Amino acid sequence: MSVWVLAAAVLAGPGCGRSGPNKKLEIVLVTKALDSEFWQRLKAGAEQAARGDPQVRLAVLAPEREINIDQQVAILEDQVLKKVSALAVAPAGVAEVLPVLEKARAAGIPVLIVDTDLPWPHRVGFVGIDNRLGGRMAGEYVLQALGGRGKVAVIRGVLGVATQEDRLAGFQEVVSKAPGIQWVGAQPANSERALGMSVMENLLTRHPDLKAVFATNDQMALGAMEAIAARNLTGRIVLVGFDAGREAVRAVLAGRMNAVMAQYPERIGRRAIEEAIKAARGRPVERFVDVGTALVTRENAHEFLR
Repeated sequence: MSVWVLAAAVLAGPGCGRSGPNKKLEIVLVTKALDSEFWQRLKAGAEQAARGDPQVRLAVLAPEREINIDQQVAILEDQVLKKVSALAVAPAGVAEVLPVLEKARAAGIPVLIVDTDLPWPHRVGFVGIDNRLGGRMAGEYVLQALGGRGKVAVIRGVLGVATQEDRLAGFQEVVSKAPGIQWVGAQPANSERALGMSVMENLLTRHPDLKAVFATNDQMALGAMEAIAARNLTGRIVLVGFDAGREAVRAVLAGRMNAVMAQYPERIGRRAIEEAIKAARGRPVERFVDVGTALVTRENAHEFLR
């Protein structure tokens, strides 16, 4: 009898946090990875929000790499079984993650989507940026830097991930309208620095007259920067990244990278947890929170190092 009572208490624990304002809330943020400055800064913003509410216990979990979607699914499955109070999820894949999000919904766990939006009508809200706009802004910068002429390539993240697709689509939307631009393609590098360097080396071998590259995250841009420097081409190829981590911003200041699109990961993490807490308490949640984006160049880079 005592064993049954104990089991019932464990099962009822975290899930009951949503029913009373004075009970502990178990909020879990599941990101795509924690192996880059972007995710670490997003985590820091989330932790800041959680510290402001004594009723909240926050866990931040992630797979080892952004490409390890199966690990993220396993993490989410585990949190659903634990009946946490709310989930904030940066989905690494759509088809793979949606079934477990449906399980969370069936278990009465509110799900907030972070960074990478999903075509899932049951999310309580989204916190992130307009990635297509960011891609368009990067494209406009490249066009201006090249005077509308030259070979252009993209190094992109994991195929099928909405943030990467949107950044690429926005960029292509702009450069495709310039008759003097020769599009040489988009190559995946899974948001990884070493792979970004390898892809850039291959692009330079195949297209020695390449004039510009847009990398859809900082890590790939930094890898591309190293490949460009190894061939003594720094300053001769326009390089634009995305995220505006400190290393990338310093590279812009040093003239090793031309520009980078800024996200505000601390804002994303903070707002995500604030909205997740509201959802866990049954309060209204903002359906779409856009924290904004900006173009970082040598002229304003110091502002992003404060």
